[in-house]
Amino acid sequence: MAACPNLPKLAILKTIAMYKTILVPVENRETDQTILQHIRPLARLTHAKLMLVHVADGWVARNYEQLKLQESEEMKQDREYLANLEQELQAEGFEVSSVLAMGEPSTEIIKLARAEPVDLIAMTTHGHRFISDLLYGATADKVRHEVDVPVLLLKVKR
Repeated sequence: MAACPNLPKLAILKTIAMYKTILVPVENRETDQTILQHIRPLARLTHAKLMLVHVADGWVARNYEQLKLQESEEMKQDREYLANLEQELQAEGFEVSSVLAMGEPSTEIIKLARAEPVDLIAMTTHGHRFISDLLYGATADKVRHEVDVPVLLLKVKR
């Protein structure tokens, strides 16, 4: 029985078609580069659109809608960070959109993944084991258990 010479090409074509939109949660920290450096080649290979999301989770952000508050300085900085990151990736040839969500990070990432046509979520994990992780659970852990799309997790490089 002869080997199928087209098998590698078929595998590559399936991979390319597999990821059309990759959701990338970012934290407005230098550690965002861990996931961004990893996801760039994958997005190039698959011609995937990148959807960046940052979840502002300060007091103002969590109460923004209910109390009709003005944006906090933190939210303004987060919006500027997303805009700069979006421009940087677009200059590299990526199709990029960004969302500034407000509230609890895992909840907002899950909502966005359910509302948008996302094929992969690529995010970092910090590997914390602090009291807050025990009480509230890590964002990445909550996300991976609640979504129906693959989740790529990378531990932050320090």
